[in-house]
Amino acid sequence: MLTCDVEVRVRYGETDRMGYVYYGFYTLYYEIGRTELLRKLGLTYKELEDNGILLPVTELIVKYNAPAVYDELITVRTIIKEKPGLKITFYYEIYNSLKELINEATTTLVFVDAKSRKPCRPPELFTKVIKDYFD
Repeated sequence: MLTCDVEVRVRYGETDRMGYVYYGFYTLYYEIGRTELLRKLGLTYKELEDNGILLPVTELIVKYNAPAVYDELITVRTIIKEKPGLKITFYYEIYNSLKELINEATTTLVFVDAKSRKPCRPPELFTKVIKDYFD
């Protein structure tokens, strides 16, 4: 299992009139979590793309437990629980400033060859950096 926590401050433009984070903005928090988890491994999305790999999201499941609010410092926890194959599933937990679980989600992404636009196995540069977490 692989886990990464990142703190994000809720910006005014991400909230609705009640001061709650608009539901669609949570996907941006998940993307921040995925990006930082890859950085923790020493990789970036850019490196994967430069090596001919794309990672489109094919599934998103979200559960809203309570709202995040304007100017709150939230923690986005991103987890990979299973060894990726053609697909990689990220699990997310978002905690408010009181450390209460306010949001849960999963996204499934598929490794895609940029030229053929067909699903492919994860590239070696990716499998090398995650092997210690899943072998």
